[in-house]
Amino acid sequence: MRGLKLGFAAAVAIVALAAVYSYTGGRFDLDGDDAGAAVGAAPPAMPVPVATVVKKTIPIYLQYSARTESIRNVTLRAKVTGYLQSQEVPDGADVKQGDLLYRIDARDYEAELDQAKAQVQRDEASLAYLRSNLNRGNELATTGYLAKDTFDQRESAVRQAEAALAMSRAAVRTAEINLNYTEIRAPFAGRLGRNLAPEGTLVSDTAGTPLNNLVQLSPIYVSFNPSEPELADIQKARATGPVRAEVFLPGDTEPRYRGHLTFINNAVERSTGTVVARATIDNTDLILLPGQYVRVRLRVREEPNVLMVPETALGSSQLGKYVYVVGKGDIVEQRLVSLGPSNGDLVVLSTGVSEGDQVIAGNLQKIFPGAPVKPIPAK
Repeated sequence: MRGLKLGFAAAVAIVALAAVYSYTGGRFDLDGDDAGAAVGAAPPAMPVPVATVVKKTIPIYLQYSARTESIRNVTLRAKVTGYLQSQEVPDGADVKQGDLLYRIDARDYEAELDQAKAQVQRDEASLAYLRSNLNRGNELATTGYLAKDTFDQRESAVRQAEAALAMSRAAVRTAEINLNYTEIRAPFAGRLGRNLAPEGTLVSDTAGTPLNNLVQLSPIYVSFNPSEPELADIQKARATGPVRAEVFLPGDTEPRYRGHLTFINNAVERSTGTVVARATIDNTDLILLPGQYVRVRLRVREEPNVLMVPETALGSSQLGKYVYVVGKGDIVEQRLVSLGPSNGDLVVLSTGVSEGDQVIAGNLQKIFPGAPVKPIPAK
């Protein structure tokens, strides 16, 4: 009897389920966790910033590690002997061409100049007398009252006096030069170093006593070493005009100094396969000092019609660099790309994308190929 009741209840349940199935059009509607288990819900579209692949003309640069060098670097030395009287400018001062730097006691050389000038006056007086004597002898010789030999002696004495006067005048110039050497002036604009001879030092012209070091700071050289393959690009650029050089200090993202390539050596170094090159840079603020390490880049040409995307759009995997592109239906596509040079915050892609493609420029770690996205134009 009990089995009959269970069978009847099961039959009623089956009939009820059949009626529900027929009423819902051949499907069951389930709620809650059962609904999620029965049907996989589509993931929501991820908002992502996008940027359009653009076509531009960009400058092509060659970049190098470099070191600064002074154009002129001289040691100031004494040209005459004497006691160093004074140092007119402090150590490390920036000086202009012709500025007075040191004085040597000039009293001895002033006396020598006075003596040389006195000798000139004496020789001038002697010459004047001999010339007048010669003129009188010329009148007597024409009338026969003066022997020819005596007249020749007077003429010879005049010529000797003229030579003596020329020597005295040369001695004056020598004395003036030596007196000028007691003032040591800057041969060019630059910066002094540390003083090597304190006041009171007996400096010598024979030993060439060093006093200080003067270095030219503006303009300044920047030397670097292009490789042999890059030399052809640089020479081609030089053939079309001056090659612009830009200098970066450590930590700089924008060039701080500008100049032009002015020298390429005439031989390639066998051991390194590089050639010595040099740019001349304006250093008007005098910040660059000889011996500094800097970075220099040369603008060798322009590359037209290259495709560029933001560097933030680049991803990296074991297969190489890639970008995510918004495909049909706003579905993510992954494209492997080949990189070219950078220009600011953009990078050249030589393969993998076309002009006008929308690349995803952010949230790369949260998306994957085939994922739906909601493109938002990047600012």
